[in-house]
Amino acid sequence: MEPVWQIIVTVFSSVLASSGLWTFIMKKSERNDARTRMLLGLAHDRIVSLGMKYIERGWITHDEYEDFHQYMYSPYKELGGDGSGDRIMRAVDKLDIRPNGYNGYNGYNG
Repeated sequence: MEPVWQIIVTVFSSVLASSGLWTFIMKKSERNDARTRMLLGLAHDRIVSLGMKYIERGWITHDEYEDFHQYMYSPYKELGGDGSGDRIMRAVDKLDIRPNGYNGYNGYNG
């Protein structure tokens, strides 16, 4: 092996084995875990508050349901959300789905 390649391999191996590199990787991983926990917490809060609003109202519009499921619940579940989000989603799934524009009092808006 040529001396230049020996030096490159030695430097590369030293960097990989150094504690500084592994510390950097671990800190990056910890930050991502904190971000994930924060996102899960925010999503959980929003799922519970919106879900309870719909449950108390007794119905949900088609657009509300699609947004709630697609943009809140599905990503929350993919990130590892817990059972309380599942319970809210199951209760929302049982609600009567009304047409978009329905306001609950005098038929359709408009």
